[in-house]
Order: sequence, then C-alpha cells, then structure tokens
Amino acid sequence: MTGDFAQVRSRSMVNVGILGATGYTALELIKILLRHPEVKITALTTRQEDTPHIQAIHPSLHGRLDLRCENLTTEELVSRVDCVFCALPHAASMSVIPDVLASGCRVVDLSADYRLSDPGVYEEWYGHVHTDPTRLGTTIYGLPEIWKEGIREAELIANPGCYTSASILGLAPLLCHADIEPRGIHIDAKSGASGAGRAPKLTTLFAECNESVSAYSVGSHRHTPEIDQVLSQKSGQPVEVVFTPHLMPMDRGIHATIYAKPTREVTEDELLNVMRDFYKDAPFVRVVDHLPGTKDVSGTNYCDITVRVTRGTVIILVCIDNLIKGAAGVAVQNFNLMYGFDETTALIV
Repeated sequence: MTGDFAQVRSRSMVNVGILGATGYTALELIKILLRHPEVKITALTTRQEDTPHIQAIHPSLHGRLDLRCENLTTEELVSRVDCVFCALPHAASMSVIPDVLASGCRVVDLSADYRLSDPGVYEEWYGHVHTDPTRLGTTIYGLPEIWKEGIREAELIANPGCYTSASILGLAPLLCHADIEPRGIHIDAKSGASGAGRAPKLTTLFAECNESVSAYSVGSHRHTPEIDQVLSQKSGQPVEVVFTPHLMPMDRGIHATIYAKPTREVTEDELLNVMRDFYKDAPFVRVVDHLPGTKDVSGTNYCDITVRVTRGTVIILVCIDNLIKGAAGVAVQNFNLMYGFDETTALIV
C-alpha cells in the first residue's frame, strides 16, 4: 500500500465517488453508503451531457442526497474523492480506471473488465480488446468469503458478477473439500429482471417477461469463464461448469440450483457441516437446513445455501439478492475491508 492510501485509511471519513450513478446497482450502492458512518458521497458521474440531479434520476433518494450527476474529467473527479466505485458498463471501465488509479485513488470496479486473468478470454467472451491487460491476473477478485486478505491491501478490486457470486459460494466449499467432481457440474440459475440493467431491452419489457420464464445465453453466458476461473484457482484443480441462466418475472433475486457428482458416498449432514465450517467466519453466508427462497434474502447482503443428496447427485441451492450480494452490497463489503472498517458496516438491515 502506498503512503497516500495509508493516510486515507487512517482517517475516519472517506470521500467516495460513483462512476455511472444512474443504474439500479448505483441506486443500491448510494442507499447503502448513505447509512455508512465513515463515508461521504462527494461525486456522482454520468456520461450524459446535462447534469441531472440524482433525485430526478432516482426519486427514492428525495431529501437524502443533494448532488448532481456530472460528466467529470478524471482530474475533477479525483480532486473530490479518495475511493471510486465504478459502475460503468464493460469496456467503459477500463478506459478510465488506469488514470483514476494513477491519481492515488482506490477503485472498486463493478464491471467485468478486471475479473478474468487472460485478455484473450476477455476478448472472446466480451468482444472487446482489453486496453489495460497488464492488470489482468493480478487484480484481486472481490469475493470476501474467498479472498479476504488480498482485498485489504488492494488498490483495485474486481467486484464479482451476480450469477458468479451465487455459483462460486455454492460450489467452493465442496470442491475445496474434494466432495464433488470438478467436471460435469450443471448450474441452473434464475434472475429477476433488474439483472439486465436499467437500459430498456425488449426481453425485459413488462409485457414480454411477465407471466413467463425463459432461458437465455444458453452455452454462451459471459459469467461462465469467470465461474470456471475462480473455482479452479480456489480448489487447485481444473473446474468446468455448464451454466444456464433464466429470466424470471420478478424485480430482483437469484436462485441457483447446482447439480454435481459426489467423489464418494456422502450424506446431507456431512456436506452441510463442510459448508458451515468453510463459512464459519463469513458473516453474510447462512448455511440453512430449509430450502431457501429469494424473498429470504431480498434487500440484504446475505447468501443462503443448503445441500441435498439424491440418487447419487449432490444438489446445492443458493439464493442472493442480485443487486446487493451480487453487486452493491459486496462492493461495500470490499470497501470496508480495504479501509479497515468492520466488514458488516452499513450492510446489516
């Protein structure tokens, strides 16, 4: 950690900025940070030419935050902030983050631009040449339950994707304990419409998705290589998953049902105990006996997990809120670790 970062860490109040403040994730991020006792939001950005007030973009913030969204230069931004939450789209993040880091600010990036280790894999799955490839493979992946210590000293955090968070949290304990085979894993995941973002899309219009369930990006979803990479690194063996996402007619939430083959004869109680031991120091992972539902975690940073064994198959069921534990909540969890605050600050509701 540089001297500048150490000085910021020693202060009680941290000035933060949010790049791309108009989306659903940014709204949840703002709401969490507004109740953080050690944070002051000092900059919000938009790529629009005008400077709309944040209350006009997110009416639920009326009377809570008096800031406009501005199209700031890097110099203007870094003069106001110590840390930046980057909620820009993929490919847009890597165009601004190097300059922000060079100014001495720390960054939590909520896009996928720094999650993958191989620039070739990034180009294959995201369709863009990576313009900051030297940071790939060295940037800390911001899933605190997996790599907490690396997060504390990081200048740049690659915040995980929502589907990936649910999948990795469900699979990591049993892969690391060698209870399930690393190949032949099938992830059947469902997400609310907010997972597609706020920009209008035909498939997420009310008349299109209401009273309907549909699969999408079958065999080609961009979170697939992220899941494979992180689980392979964590478990020390090549992991390969088949990932199939579905759009559900609900606002928010992710439910993942994961199927894996056991490496030996196992019981549900044994696997639940492995899960509980793995997450004994993880305040936001709840290993439960019942079958979890998305309403159990809605609006929270919790991840609920359980396991069943039937007909020679291990079935892992995971629920998170895609906008909180899958995005804004874990971003603040990472921020808390970076600045030496209690991991749960502003996240217990």
